[in-house]
Amino acid sequence: MTVMSPEPVTKQAAINPRRRVYRPNSKYIPILATLALLLVMYISGVANYRNFDQPSVVVNLFRDNAVLLVVAVGMTFVILTGGIDLSVGAVISLTTTLTATLLQGGWPPLLVLPLVLLLGALLGAGMGAVIHYFKVEPFIATLAGLFLARGLALFINQESIPIRDKLWTTLSDMRIPLGEHTKTTPTAIVALSAVLIAAAILAWTRFGRNVYAIGGSADSALLMGLPVARTRIAVYTVSGFCAALGGVLYTINSTSGHALQGSGTELDAIASCVIGGVLLTGGAGYVIGSLLGVLVYGMIGTIINFQGDLNSAWTRIVVGVLLFGFIVLQRLVTRRAR
Repeated sequence: MTVMSPEPVTKQAAINPRRRVYRPNSKYIPILATLALLLVMYISGVANYRNFDQPSVVVNLFRDNAVLLVVAVGMTFVILTGGIDLSVGAVISLTTTLTATLLQGGWPPLLVLPLVLLLGALLGAGMGAVIHYFKVEPFIATLAGLFLARGLALFINQESIPIRDKLWTTLSDMRIPLGEHTKTTPTAIVALSAVLIAAAILAWTRFGRNVYAIGGSADSALLMGLPVARTRIAVYTVSGFCAALGGVLYTINSTSGHALQGSGTELDAIASCVIGGVLLTGGAGYVIGSLLGVLVYGMIGTIINFQGDLNSAWTRIVVGVLLFGFIVLQRLVTRRAR
């Protein structure tokens, strides 16, 4: 009589399914942390302030931060490749000054709009070409772009220029109903559309995959035959275009142009991307994360406004603390991934 030996129990079969613990992929940890922070801030606001749960509070986050959101979208592309763009705030000032000057001079708005957007894209493309072909550090090249754009804006006009064009004033006064008591502005719709388009490009196009590949390792991407030069120039073109678009939105919101508008926006955009989980060394991050970072930034200001007795300087202080925290989190995540 043959005794059948028992089948060996595999290691996988011996594992008790009830003991399995789901651990999210490490690349999602920063963006999940940002989402959790945003939810905690919103819940705290609802618990402590009257009318904080009104839909208009959330809608106003997009309306009030539309310019920053558009600029952060372009900055996301640049940071994903391991670069940085310090010129975006100055491009905003150049765009607002040039737009207001041309409209005041009687130029048709449908000609002014593509002209200033093209100018921003060309400035970005120029900086990208210098960075790639002359091996200049992005910090230095975009710093030069900052001085160039700001200088051109001051050369055009150093005073605030009012915009009285009918199309601009109509867009500034327009309100789009979202509910019974909630309305938003065209600038918020444009900003959200920019986020969705950018997210789709990075997720589902060859260009998006090239951006991530270059951020991971530009040398490896080059050995794989990827168009490193074209992609690197393209991301700075996108950033310049988004900065110019942010400048246009700025003129619609304020119906004016000024050479000092947009000052410091580049730092706010970088901070929003980092808080949103975009890795400063490149290769990891999402546009949706940058959106969450901008919303966190806006939520801080909203809570301070509801509190009423806090100085607006607390916005910078809290953002600084969050930056330190998320930089440390990024470091821990990258170490764990290795």
